[in-house]
Amino acid sequence: MKKDFFKDRVIVITGATGGVGRVTAWEFAKHGAKIALLAREFHQLNATADEVTQFGGTAMTYMIDVSNPDAIENATEEIETKLGPIDVWINNAMNSVFAEFKDITPAEFKRVTEVTYLGQVYGTMSVLKRMMKRNKGSIILVGSALAFRGIPLQSAYCGAKHGIQGFFDSLRCELLHQKTNVSMSMIQLPAMNTTQFGWVLSKLPNEPRPMGKVYQPEVAAKAILFAAAHKRRTVWVGFPTYKAIIGNKIAPWYADWVLARTGFGGQQTNKRADPDRKTDLWDPVPEDRGPYGNFANIAKSYSVMLWLSMNRDKVRIMLLLITVLISWWAWFR
Repeated sequence: MKKDFFKDRVIVITGATGGVGRVTAWEFAKHGAKIALLAREFHQLNATADEVTQFGGTAMTYMIDVSNPDAIENATEEIETKLGPIDVWINNAMNSVFAEFKDITPAEFKRVTEVTYLGQVYGTMSVLKRMMKRNKGSIILVGSALAFRGIPLQSAYCGAKHGIQGFFDSLRCELLHQKTNVSMSMIQLPAMNTTQFGWVLSKLPNEPRPMGKVYQPEVAAKAILFAAAHKRRTVWVGFPTYKAIIGNKIAPWYADWVLARTGFGGQQTNKRADPDRKTDLWDPVPEDRGPYGNFANIAKSYSVMLWLSMNRDKVRIMLLLITVLISWWAWFR
């Protein structure tokens, strides 16, 4: 992909002020894109906008809650008026509750569903009708391996991600039927070192942590840019994503057994939770904590599986050549 591939293109990112959304904004900015940042918190929006400018992009900020469809619609209209037609819309905003299902209230479960699932639906709904008129554009849904394999202590989040996967499959079929040039992509992520673990609502005795192998948000950002540029249907990021999705298809009962034994301890650190910790389920935390969580010491900044996916045509050619050479050697030895 050329360095200026997204130059002057209009990119919208929801959940743009932390983790994957924030770092993705940096990557598009390096191409000289015009980026609309959608999130709830003033300080974080301003900090991210400054970073976008420093990396060479143009930024506009919109302080909205994605669970409000009217707010999204108003923002979409203003973005297209001020920046121009939207080329790429990235649905990334999320929220969660770390707790056993029996300890989650109906209001909390509903809130996670409205932000994590319906926020993506509303964003897609708002931009799609505009893209359909122009017969072009790209919509990215940020998913998770948990869209295929639920884990304990995150029932609301896993349910929302499963919902996004079903929504994606359904809508993509409709777009293919209509023979439109508007593309839909979904990125399936593993555990990421983001700020969510520092301010997610948690009812666990110890501080929450990402489970299993952890990646830096730059890895996810690369996948999102790739999907936007190449209109790839899905991109699976990291070996844990492959293991979770494929493993669950083969032996879901085994995944149940393993996660029942490892899923509780694997999502908590050894540090006792602060009873007065700030959480952002209902309102944003009024401070900027940057894009990263506290797990840089274990987070990987590179994914071999992502590289293989992004270069799959080259890999296929290479494998074909190796096969031909081996066959030739076997025939003439």
